This record gives sequence, structure tokens and C-alpha cells, in this order.
Amino acid sequence: MTGEPVTSDPVTGEPVTGEPVTSDPVTGEPVTGEPVTGEPVTCRDPGLAGEHEAALARVRAFLIAHGATPEEIARAEADDVLDLLVADCLLVPARRRYTRAELAAMSGMPVDLAQKFWRALGLADVAPEDRAFTELDLEASVVFERMVEAGAVEVGAALQLARVIGSSMARIAEAEMQPAGSVVPGLSTQADSVLEADRFLELAEESLPAMARLLEFVWRRHVQAAARRAMMMRSRGDGSNLPVLCVGFADMVGFTMLSQQLSDDELAAVVSRFEQVAHDTVTSLGGRVVKMIGDEAMFVAESPVAAARIGLSLSEAYADDDLLSDVRVALAVGPVLVHDGDYFGTVVNLASRVVGVANPGSVLVSDEFHQELVDAAGDEFAFVALRPRLLKDLGRVQLWSMYRPNAEPPSVDRRIGSRLERLSEVLRELDDLRERGERLIAGGLRAAVAQPSLQQRQPVHAPARSEASTLGRTEAASAREPHGSDGEWPELERSGNGGDGSAAQVDQPS
Repeated sequence: MTGEPVTSDPVTGEPVTGEPVTSDPVTGEPVTGEPVTGEPVTCRDPGLAGEHEAALARVRAFLIAHGATPEEIARAEADDVLDLLVADCLLVPARRRYTRAELAAMSGMPVDLAQKFWRALGLADVAPEDRAFTELDLEASVVFERMVEAGAVEVGAALQLARVIGSSMARIAEAEMQPAGSVVPGLSTQADSVLEADRFLELAEESLPAMARLLEFVWRRHVQAAARRAMMMRSRGDGSNLPVLCVGFADMVGFTMLSQQLSDDELAAVVSRFEQVAHDTVTSLGGRVVKMIGDEAMFVAESPVAAARIGLSLSEAYADDDLLSDVRVALAVGPVLVHDGDYFGTVVNLASRVVGVANPGSVLVSDEFHQELVDAAGDEFAFVALRPRLLKDLGRVQLWSMYRPNAEPPSVDRRIGSRLERLSEVLRELDDLRERGERLIAGGLRAAVAQPSLQQRQPVHAPARSEASTLGRTEAASAREPHGSDGEWPELERSGNGGDGSAAQVDQPS
């Protein structure tokens, strides 16, 4: 035994030696010089002082066991980033010890290729002299180099696969960091880094390996599905190298205007709901969501019947959702180029252009899609021919509006009527608030204007009215409901008959 503390990686379960971590947890630069001294982070909430001290003791013990030096712990406490040091030790449980050149030499990979691989994964460049790489980085480099040497994949394809992996993992990591739905512990909004670090430690033993297993499970399932699709297409090959698929786009109406009127939290809720409805609807009917592009969803399906059912169900689902506006849906069919999980080609461009000319709530299909659907589904769907449309870069295209036979063809009037019915209650409440505001404004103006106007314009021959009588008439008029009845405003006009009518003009609300 060497006396070095040994613990296990919370993700892989393999032993990790407690070698000192010699890099700053914030900058990643080597820690040199005398130990950092200073006041340790203190608890901001006096009521949690006892819990804070106990948590600090547990965090220090964990960091020492994982090889952190007293200097690093003191520096993290002084900078109030103890939770960041804990995250570094847990998520990358290995010391930064290699430069870029050393990593390339040990893995057998040329330095320039190693740098390309690192960039392809979406990771930032490091200076040549920085010791920024760990044993985990060395292992990944060796795996990459062996795959290339074995001929399993050529260098260009391997780098492209690394880009796909890097971008996908970056998106997953960002989603995990969202406080509202975080599966990574210790990411709440509380400001105490010690309590955050302790919470991270408490839950990391379960959550980190669980997330790693979940990612592997989902990856295996998707590889299986992709392999089946590729084999099925090959078995029924028609001599073409490109698969024939149905491509659809669903675009949410009025999203740009809506995004300018909502708060950040409200906009996030709308986007999340939009994605949820799209994923649930498409996958439940046999399609695949390719990507979400802000307020637009792109999906594919293998058969026109499945794509048509998806398109109509999307239109109906969004129309029935109280949080979301309608969507426009467009469908086309034909050969597509599959590249890194995305789809390209004329058919994709056609569907993308068509969705831009569709009315809210409608489903438009190309002429080829219409013909294949009629042949495959008979009278399951109904169509209305539209006049040919001139689409950018595609020329004049014949389009069809698709709907269910037992439903009315989609129309603007019907969509507006449905929305107005849903908004009627809100509008009634707004009218009530407006009337209350008008009543208060009118009452205030009467009290301020009616009395001096009457006193200044009393005729000499008329009997003098008492102040109490004038105020009484004003208050009585103010108490009436201002619903536009004929009984209120004529009385106010009579109160100013002795002058030029200016009092009556002031009393009427604009």
C-alpha cells in the first residue's frame, strides 16, 4: 500500500487514486506558490450556521479523500467556489497532468489530429504548455486512434461523428443544468456554495451513474432502431442510394410576436409545451422528430399514411391547447439525403417552403404526397385542390389542403371563431375592468370640475344653489353604472346649461 487515499469513480465505479489536483478549480491553471490563506466562506443565513459547519466538514473530508490538496481547498473556500471544486472532482475524477504534445505522444495520435478531435467534440482549445489533459482524455484519444487504425472508420467520418457526439452531449449537459428540471444535484438557486457542494455529494452517488446508464440505454435503443431502418431500406431497395421518406414541418403561428410579449419564464413554458406536444404526437403515430428549430418542428415518417395522420393530429392537438397558438403543417414525399441524423434534399426544401404559405391550422401536402396517399389510404383522408403556388427556388407547385372526411375543411373563419370562443371569458373580464376604470375616472373628473364650473356660471336671475345640493347631484351621477345608457350623460350636460358646454365635454370620458 502506498498510503494514497483510494475511492471510486461515481460514474464507472472504478478505483480512483487520490493524486493531488494541481489546477485552480476556476481557471484550470496550475496552482503554485504558498498555500492560500484567508477567511473561509461563512454561512449567509445565521439560522443555518450549524448545518453549514457540518456540511463543510463533510465536503473537506471528501475532497481530501479524492486527492485535493489543502491549498486547493483553502483557495476554493476563499473564492467561495467549493461546490465547483467538488463538481470537478466528481465529474472528472482524474488529475490534469498532460500537455497536448504529451497526450498525442502517449496515444499515438498526431498532434494536429488530436487537436482536431478535441475541437470536434466541442471542447475549447488549450495552450500547448498547459497541463489540461487527464487519464480520461488519454483513454478517449486511444479509442479514437484505434478505431481509425482498425479501419472501422476513416478519419473524416470519425471527426464528423465526434462533432455529432459533442453537439448532442453539449445539449444534454445544458438541459441538465436547468434548475427547474435538473437531474444533476447541487444546482439549485441557493447562494451557499458549501451547502450546494454537500447536496451534490449526497445525491451524486445515485444520480451520476444512473444518468450514465440512461444515456447508454437510450443510445443502444436508437442504434437498434436506426440499424433496423437501414436494413429494411436495403432489403426493399429500388436501385437508388437515397431512402424515400415523408418529410413534415409544423410551424407555430405568431411566435415572434408572442415572444416579445412574454416574460422569460412564460416563453420557456410555451417552448417546452410546443416541444412536448410535437414529440408526443409524432412518436405516438410512428414518426420521428428530427429537430426543433425554435417555433418549428421537423419530422419524418416512412409511410404517407403515418405522415398524414401525424400532420392532422398535430393541427388538432395545437388547436385544442390553451397555452399554444395554431400550427401550419406541410408534408412532402421523396428521396432524401441522410447525414448525421439530419435530412436534406429537394423534398425537405419543398416541405419547408410549403409550410410558409399555409394558413393557421391547415395541413398542406405536395402533389406527389397526395397521389401516394390516395393510392395507399383510399378515402381515409379528404382533399381540396389549391391553385398552384410559386415557391422560391422550386417554381410553380400544385398543393392540396388535407382534412378528415368527417370534418369541415380548415378555414380562417372557423379558426378565428374557435379562438374567439375560447377568449370570450377573458374579453368579458377585460371589459369589466375597463368600465370600472372609466367609472373611477369620470367620478374623479366630476368632483374636480363640476362644482367650480357651476359656481362660476350661475345666472344672476336664478336662485342660488347650495354647495351641498351641487355635490349631491354630482355624487348621484357618479354612482350610476356607465354602460352607455341615455340617462347619465344628458343629466351631466344639463348641469352646464348656463355656460358654453365645456363642463359637459370634460365630464364625458374619451
